[in-house]
Amino acid sequence: MAAEKRLQPKNNTETLQQQSRLDITYYTDPLCCWSWAFEPVWKQLRADPRYELHIRYCMGGMLSSWEHYHDTVRSVSKPVQMGPVWSEVKQLTGCSLNDRIWFTDPPASSYPACLAVKCAEQQLALAAERYLENVRAAVMVHGRNIARKEVLIAIARETEAADPQLFSAAAFEHGLELPEVLESFKKDLQEVKARNISRFPSLLIRSANSTSQLLLTGYRPYEVLESSIAKLLGKASL
Repeated sequence: MAAEKRLQPKNNTETLQQQSRLDITYYTDPLCCWSWAFEPVWKQLRADPRYELHIRYCMGGMLSSWEHYHDTVRSVSKPVQMGPVWSEVKQLTGCSLNDRIWFTDPPASSYPACLAVKCAEQQLALAAERYLENVRAAVMVHGRNIARKEVLIAIARETEAADPQLFSAAAFEHGLELPEVLESFKKDLQEVKARNISRFPSLLIRSANSTSQLLLTGYRPYEVLESSIAKLLGKASL
């Protein structure tokens, strides 16, 4: 996903000049429950007036199929074993999670949803971000199977209905079959593999004023994220 500039509005030019620019690559997956739990933290970072953010989303493709999936840490190799993982995340973080989907209509893969996000990216970076948020909510809260094409198209139409100036469902449906969308997702998978990223969410944060960068892996509360960024910016100023 092309980097999107997030410049927070300011009431005075002095505060604006004090903003720190950060280039962030967000490695995630629409079916990742920890990424859903991380969503409030992610929104808080995006709204923080101290930072000028340039964001790029990279889809992780954590579940190609259940035939090839085995989480050795959680001992998960079939859908019914994912339900207790979601239930645990719900208890630990307090986020809303409909873990019943893994017993009633388990998604067969996260690849269709990843491709759908890359398809939405063909419109605008913000359109893809909004679509990703809606896809997450659809499966995590409402128990909709985002491995199904008809569900992904329905979410696209709902996204357009909420903001027709931002998102086009017709363009989305047309783009789903385009080879460049598949190629874009393949590049994401290659990047995830090259960086050896095995957990989501993961954030690669770079200071625009230096070569300093950090990789944060897994769910972090905002205070930890904030502290890590402060250390990164401290190094950048040396």
